Amino acid sequence: MAQKGVQLDRETFSCSICLDLLKDPVATPCGHSYCMKCIKAHWDGEDEKEIHSCPQCRQSFTPRPVLLKNTMLAALVEQLKKTGLQAAPADLCYAGAEDVACDVCTGRKLRACKSCLVCLASYCDKHLQPHYDVAPLKKHKLVEPSKKLQENICSRHDEVMKMFCRTDQQCICYLCSVDEHKGHDTVSAAAERTERQRELEGSRLNIQQRIHDREKEVKRLQREVQAVNGSADKAVEDSEKTFTELIRLMEKRSSDVKQQVRSQQKREVSRVRELQEKLEQEMAELKRRDAELKLLSHTEDHNQFLLSYPSLPALSEATHSSSTNIRPLSYFEDVTAALSAVRDKLQDVLREEWTNVSPTEVNVLLSAAEPATRAGFLEYSQEITLDPNTAYTQLVLSEGGRRATYMKRPQSYSSHPDRFTGWPQVLSRESLTGRCYWEVERRAAVIYVAVAYKNISRAGGGDECGFGFNDKSWSLFCFHNSYSFRHNNIKTHISGPPSSRVGVYLDHRAGVLSFYSIISETMTLLHRVQTTFTRPLHAGVWLGFDHGATAEFCKLK
Repeated sequence: MAQKGVQLDRETFSCSICLDLLKDPVATPCGHSYCMKCIKAHWDGEDEKEIHSCPQCRQSFTPRPVLLKNTMLAALVEQLKKTGLQAAPADLCYAGAEDVACDVCTGRKLRACKSCLVCLASYCDKHLQPHYDVAPLKKHKLVEPSKKLQENICSRHDEVMKMFCRTDQQCICYLCSVDEHKGHDTVSAAAERTERQRELEGSRLNIQQRIHDREKEVKRLQREVQAVNGSADKAVEDSEKTFTELIRLMEKRSSDVKQQVRSQQKREVSRVRELQEKLEQEMAELKRRDAELKLLSHTEDHNQFLLSYPSLPALSEATHSSSTNIRPLSYFEDVTAALSAVRDKLQDVLREEWTNVSPTEVNVLLSAAEPATRAGFLEYSQEITLDPNTAYTQLVLSEGGRRATYMKRPQSYSSHPDRFTGWPQVLSRESLTGRCYWEVERRAAVIYVAVAYKNISRAGGGDECGFGFNDKSWSLFCFHNSYSFRHNNIKTHISGPPSSRVGVYLDHRAGVLSFYSIISETMTLLHRVQTTFTRPLHAGVWLGFDHGATAEFCKLK
């Protein structure tokens, strides 16, 4: 009887909206109690009607009542939680909105613990007991609680569907098999399940085998990653050692050259100063003799003159002119020239042989690393202006030569051998070498952003003239929101975020050409070319045959 009292208490102190014990209980003017959160949510849905009612008795209130927590009721609920809930038996678990309810319970239903595929009903522990005690019921198929039991009933004959029509691929009842499915390939649902189960197991085996194969492949790739990392680490370590040795050798050679130059400098300066001192002594002696001869020349006594003249000492032998030759001031330029020749040879060796010691995608020894940020790229920004002498006749250039616009009518351009006559293209005035960066803003569905040699053909509409269709040009094709790259008429599909602005980076010496999609300050690499450029390049654009389409070389500085 004590348990009965607890059950009564639970029902008495339960919210009729959430069916759980009251939380922050409040009472409506009609006397019914609810969780504060539940009744507020219920009335929030009625705010548009401006009339609020009790969910139980439907009494209406205008205006919306102000609800206050019932402290006494809240205390009783807390006491019930401490006493009654701990003693409550398991079969007092009521079905919530997400639960399967017992089909036998009356009033407030308990949660079902099993569903019967024969009875097509769900039972709580109490009402399920006959399926364990009664012999005929023991043969019934019990499964986990299911809300889909009624899907097993034929809507036409109100019978359990125990058969399967392979012709129509649907579950049917026995009456269906002799009625509208007569003559069809029908079997029992159990037989079809067995067949499908066999197929399912086969599919699972296939999937498991594929999983096993993929796991092996993943492990192999992991080993490959480890091998790549290990090989790269060793290559970096060996390269550091090699370059350290080269640097030490260069430093040693530098020190030797410096020492030799300074030593030769010291010897040459000593030799020159020795000659200088000898010449200065000879000049002093000559000046002294000149003074004596001058004094003698002024003697008035002829006899005295004749007596003194032969007694003058003879002059010392003059220094030979060959011993005083001063070598050219460019004496050490031979050293500089020799070192320059060594440097050029070393650069040639590194440039020509580097491909034998580095991955084909990388050639950074003789060039600085590609910038990592847009600010870094902007340091190499190149002002681009378009050459009107190259512009296709239906392209209009802006006054500053930065923007090209395709027009339906040809323009009154004069004839010029540099003009493209068959392709809507234009090249820049500037020839590009070294490291350059520029950006093109497009307002066109179709556009090629390109670079080309100046000697690209101009006349006609053949491949030898189109950007990317020959070996004298490289182009990024922007088509709506997709991209592709073309060189020597070989097309490469590429992916990247759609953008109206394209950035182009050129490192002519390193043979690097990169295209970027630009959204605000974010740059996404679309495609990078590693090649050898044999002559200066010119920037260019190709505009589709769409009236009003424009391409503008942005001002970055």
